[in-house]
Amino acid sequence: MNNESAKKRTVKKPLKKKVVFEYCAASAESVSVAGTFNDWDDHRHVLKRKGEGLWQLTLQLEPGLYEYRYFVDGVWQNDQRPVECIPNAFGTWNCVLKVE
Repeated sequence: MNNESAKKRTVKKPLKKKVVFEYCAASAESVSVAGTFNDWDDHRHVLKRKGEGLWQLTLQLEPGLYEYRYFVDGVWQNDQRPVECIPNAFGTWNCVLKVE
């Protein structure tokens, strides 16, 4: 392959997919989501209150496998929906999200 054809080749990034995170907590003051997609930063992705206790946030994530948890009023919580979970280094469980 010569230099010209190498320059013409482009590497396509995987298309990001919309992922909706939802958590129901009527009395919560703050809800965020953290995981391997944001280096477990519990302040970066804050959910917005959508009424009657529902909190929601939509993120664009590349295809892959991610671990995550919700941070509700300073306490780590797992997803309320039935999702796959795996043990973590702290003796609790992380939720697993597969983005295809």
